[in-house]
Amino acid sequence: MRQVIEQLSVFLENQPGRLAHLCRTLGDAGVNMRALMVADTQEFGVVRIICDRPLTGKVVLEEAGFGVSVAGVFGVEVPDKPGGLADVLEALGTEGINVEYAYCFVEPGMTGAVDVLKVDDDRAREVLESAGYRVLRPSDLYEPDKGD
Repeated sequence: MRQVIEQLSVFLENQPGRLAHLCRTLGDAGVNMRALMVADTQEFGVVRIICDRPLTGKVVLEEAGFGVSVAGVFGVEVPDKPGGLADVLEALGTEGINVEYAYCFVEPGMTGAVDVLKVDDDRAREVLESAGYRVLRPSDLYEPDKGD
């Protein structure tokens, strides 16, 4: 069983309608997005998606002509209080763990936000759990695809 959340990363031309087409492609396939983050430049963007069926989402998007990869990221439940995210990031930084990028979303039923972290060190789960944080497993957000 995988211990990290599978995130789709989609390279997308920065053109009107492309993001809508990506979202419609997933929606028409019955893939539900939990979180979406777009980082852009003038010519292209990188769309990062947490969805309920990441492997199905990858196949559907590839079949529609999108460039897609799957990356492992950590999901951490961050307390809903001022400085909550800073505390999480400081726990990692103190151990020399770099955060490549991060974004947040709210998941119904949780007491705080979910912060998605792409880190460069496999020790992140241990460090965060030792500091008292709940590091999410895929089953906390979605049911892994068959064959996963």
